[in-house]
Amino acid sequence: MTQDPNGFDQEPEVPDAKASDSPAKGGGPDPDGGAADQANPSGAAAGGGAEGAASSGSSAKEVQEVALTAQLDQLRAAHNERTEDLQRLQAEFQNYRRRVERDRIAVKEIAVASLLTELLPVLDDIGRARDHGELVGGFKQVAESLETVVAKMGLSQFGKEGEPFDPTIHEALMHSYSPDVTETTCVQILQPGYRIGDRTIRPARVGVAEPQPGAKPSPAAATGDGTDEEAGEQEAAASKQDNGGSEES
Repeated sequence: MTQDPNGFDQEPEVPDAKASDSPAKGGGPDPDGGAADQANPSGAAAGGGAEGAASSGSSAKEVQEVALTAQLDQLRAAHNERTEDLQRLQAEFQNYRRRVERDRIAVKEIAVASLLTELLPVLDDIGRARDHGELVGGFKQVAESLETVVAKMGLSQFGKEGEPFDPTIHEALMHSYSPDVTETTCVQILQPGYRIGDRTIRPARVGVAEPQPGAKPSPAAATGDGTDEEAGEQEAAASKQDNGGSEES
């Protein structure tokens, strides 16, 4: 029988058990050790990642707090600005309201003064008619009603004889000298004056008298001794009459 050239009759080589075991016991890699070594690096990496995530989370929180603080400051500044604007507008409105009220009162006073100024000649005629005794009958009632109405509107009359002359409310039309006065005095009221409240709409037209230049008041008039002297003279005359009557009897 010829030998097979392909070598089918040769026995297969069996690997040595020692040789096969030596790599497992000796220098070959340990399966457990390799797995542990592979697990440790992954654990270290996981720990580092957690710390990094914690640090990144805290930094993000700080950034968010800073942003919120800045936004809160902006809101506070805007609120303060709006509050100041509102206070300024309120002050301007109060000033405007006071100015309008003042102007309204002034316009009313001007209108009333204009109306009453037109009625002053009528009041003068009523006064002259009263002085001459012509204010009677129905005309008297009408005149009194008119005077009541103008008094309710604030019109008041001033100017009397014997009061000191005041150039701010009096207009002197006549001037004279008199020994009976010690200062410039209104001795005649030619036309009464009128005022509304404290506002004079027409001065009183008067005749004034000044003290006589160089004249001095008599001591009797100054001290009142004249009255005593007159009383003494009267008593002396009465005593003389009594004495004469007794001698005749």
